[in-house]
Amino acid sequence: MKKSEPTILVVNDDGITAPGIKALMDTMAEIGRVVVVAPDSPQSGMGHAITIGKPLRLDSVEIYEGIEMYKCSGTPVDCVKLAVTKIFKGQKPDLCVSGINHGLNNSINILYSGTMSAAVEGAIESIPSIGFSLDDYSLHADFSHCLKFVKEIALQVLQNGLPTASLLNVNFPPGGGIKGIKICRQASAKWAEEFDERTDPYKRPYYWLTGVFQNNDHGEDTDVWALQHHYVSVVPVQFDMTAHHAIPVLNGWQFNV
Repeated sequence: MKKSEPTILVVNDDGITAPGIKALMDTMAEIGRVVVVAPDSPQSGMGHAITIGKPLRLDSVEIYEGIEMYKCSGTPVDCVKLAVTKIFKGQKPDLCVSGINHGLNNSINILYSGTMSAAVEGAIESIPSIGFSLDDYSLHADFSHCLKFVKEIALQVLQNGLPTASLLNVNFPPGGGIKGIKICRQASAKWAEEFDERTDPYKRPYYWLTGVFQNNDHGEDTDVWALQHHYVSVVPVQFDMTAHHAIPVLNGWQFNV
């Protein structure tokens, strides 16, 4: 570790009062000095959105004794940006952890996830970053079986660092009896969305997003497989979205201009 007591930024997308962030905050407090910056209300599905065109508010709050905490009126990514520039004032924390999310962020979900986008923003700021999620959407989700894994993974990142421009996406199956940790690739899976059309009292249509998760990737090295077989899935991800394998293909095109 860089210091005897590392500084750890804790963020999430479920809001500053969510049980998941309390579990993560308490676990990180066993490792180092914790600073919490989280949205003042749930921001699930916000992806990497940032607030433009309206003011952001960042207020110190005293929710749990002995923990430095701030609530932010913006998105999870806004929380990280404000933490780095206004709270840490450019002195980067040693670790950024996001979650623990109420619900999975495996496979394609990473693109929509506010939890993971906060961690991605940490990595963009060159902070070793991890997103944690649990396969339980309940407000009363039990995170206890995850915490020893959360702590160990965080300690490993603090000790060893992460490859440049990468971060970790960690997902937990529900319940006890976890068999171990699997380093995985992201499954090639997606949601088949549907929109349930309803009518409001003024006879105008409105829509609820629904859908079915479809996994046609039967590999045994994916995050979906690991979770289905009761392992913790750890997927190293990156924010460089270049499709490097496509560059030689496109270089073979003949542009007639």
